[in-house]
Amino acid sequence: MWAFLQKHSSPKYFYNLSGYLIPWFGWICLAFMLEGLFFSLFASPPDYQQGESVRIMYVHVPAAWMSLFIYMVMAIAAGIGLIWRIKLAEVIAASSAPIGASFTFLALATGSLWGKPMWGTWWVWDARLTSELILLFLYLGIIALNSAIEDKRTASRASAVLALVGIVNIPIIHYSVEWWNTLHQGSSVTQMITEFKAPTIDISMLIPLLLMAVAFKLFYALVVLMRARGEILERERNTRWVQELVSHQPVK
Repeated sequence: MWAFLQKHSSPKYFYNLSGYLIPWFGWICLAFMLEGLFFSLFASPPDYQQGESVRIMYVHVPAAWMSLFIYMVMAIAAGIGLIWRIKLAEVIAASSAPIGASFTFLALATGSLWGKPMWGTWWVWDARLTSELILLFLYLGIIALNSAIEDKRTASRASAVLALVGIVNIPIIHYSVEWWNTLHQGSSVTQMITEFKAPTIDISMLIPLLLMAVAFKLFYALVVLMRARGEILERERNTRWVQELVSHQPVK
């Protein structure tokens, strides 16, 4: 078992495997994204209360889901790298941070655009919004640590500690609408999955929402593989296999 893990977590093996996976993720992501955008912008009806502004939901909600999902992936990878010193786990954690920060910023920005017509203001110090903002600061802190410390292994260990400490914010974000009085509406889709309740959102809106959610996850998989390949080349630049790889590249 340990030999299997060592083989499949080696930077060289991952670099070669990801090269085959990237085109597949790219085309499948494109298909889901185009279909999701079509249903979101044209096929789904306007909301009886929110009107056309409800279409922001199809970007805002999946982006918010991704901000939590990527943080958990990053924290788990950081923990594995911290405990077992697996280089690939450190690479995945470092590569995920900028992507997670981008999705978190997108969730906050689209939430402000959605909140203005609904709440009458761009921003309120609501429990959900504030904890999501803290999540953005956590991502930025991890990115700063990875950039400020020259030694990659030391940077990975320092950022892993921050990532693991920041996990406490994830349940706060998720349950904030239940623990405190908040302007932010509750989650209907999450309750449908975790509590097996009937969805409170119409199927004509649920389908494009789920399509966009799948597209965003595929996009994350695509970009994290691309970033991880670059990160591996930088970290392994003095190894024989990278030097051989570079020497066989055609000169343009």
